[in-house]
Amino acid sequence: MRYQRPIGTQDVTPEIAPEWRFVEESFRQLAGRYGYGELRTPVFEDTDLFLRSVGQETDIASKEMYTFDDRGKRSITLRAEGTAPAVRAYLENHLDRTDKQRLVKLFYVVPIFRYDRPQAGRYRQHHQLGIEAIGSSDPAVDAEVISLAWNFYAQMGLTGIKLLLNSVGCPSCAPAYVEKLKQTLAPSLPELCESCQRRYVENPLRMLDCKVDHDRMAAAPKLVEELCDECAGHLQQVLAVLGALGIPYEIDHTIVRGLDYYTKTAFEFQIEGIGAQSALGGGGRYDGLVEKCGGPPTPGVGLGMGLERVLLARQQLGQTLAGTAGFPARAGVFLVALGDAVWTEALTLLQELRLAGLKTEVDYRRRSMKAQLRFADSELFAQAIILGEDELAQGIVGLKDLATGEQVEVPRGELLERLK
Repeated sequence: MRYQRPIGTQDVTPEIAPEWRFVEESFRQLAGRYGYGELRTPVFEDTDLFLRSVGQETDIASKEMYTFDDRGKRSITLRAEGTAPAVRAYLENHLDRTDKQRLVKLFYVVPIFRYDRPQAGRYRQHHQLGIEAIGSSDPAVDAEVISLAWNFYAQMGLTGIKLLLNSVGCPSCAPAYVEKLKQTLAPSLPELCESCQRRYVENPLRMLDCKVDHDRMAAAPKLVEELCDECAGHLQQVLAVLGALGIPYEIDHTIVRGLDYYTKTAFEFQIEGIGAQSALGGGGRYDGLVEKCGGPPTPGVGLGMGLERVLLARQQLGQTLAGTAGFPARAGVFLVALGDAVWTEALTLLQELRLAGLKTEVDYRRRSMKAQLRFADSELFAQAIILGEDELAQGIVGLKDLATGEQVEVPRGELLERLK
């Protein structure tokens, strides 16, 4: 029987891994420049952490989580989103007590598991680039989180990105809006899609981002017109900072995000041309989440960006490394060993070069020199070291530039310095 990977997953092979590393490392470096430190949490958590944080009536909790009982009969869930585990780690590791005046800034690159219908840019195991800023209610922090994502997308060569913004209010003003929304939509409820009819009872705000009844939702009350003074002022300050930073935005009254913990600012980045899912990433403020997870009242804001969607957008725009001039570049050394008599010396030289920091490979199939050189050239090695019985006896090696074809003889003792 030949096995296949599970539906909704993918293999990252050596041919495409450099593109993944480039995106991941670019994100790590940018997050570091913004003052964020890396956080790594377990791939699974107590199920109740996600139920309490994202909301039991959300699509994530009700339909998409990978949940199971372990051998100790404990309910465990594979990481369904990044923020709740980060908040749990923030509290459990007492990051809040290190310095009460310090804004705790975290970033992560993690796999996320959602049982969803696979399609372009959407996988059941996908990867998220995320940041969390915990400890400040200042609207400028919202703008900083947004600006990091905006600058990251620009660094990735992505164009045509739209930043969509909204405010989902707070516990003081959101409930009154929800009642107004329900009253407005009640007469047309029988005509709405099945999902909207369910959300009308369980989570009315989620009706706003329905793709089936999107046109109908345009007539719904606008949440930004129902905000309390505090939430309205917070939104205006976020917009003012974004304007000062030169980051364009659009107010979109249907952006509510799919998690119950959001308060005030909610945002999403979209780009065309990556399939049915145009969202690259998004996030928002979650001022009540730390308290919900057992901590003291603590404000926070964060974002998550889909790694696979960034890769897909780069591919669509021709911004992959393969499309970059000079990439893939020649690198490393291929050691051509000719004959059994030189094999032990070749392996010794191989070890020496690797320990010196040079990418070095040898042909364990021991093919002809012509076959080995052809292979080294196809794999884009920069140079080939040719070691045969004659070279071994004379204490030299042949050093061939695989780009130009030029070959010279180099004393064995001078080889490492020459290569460096």
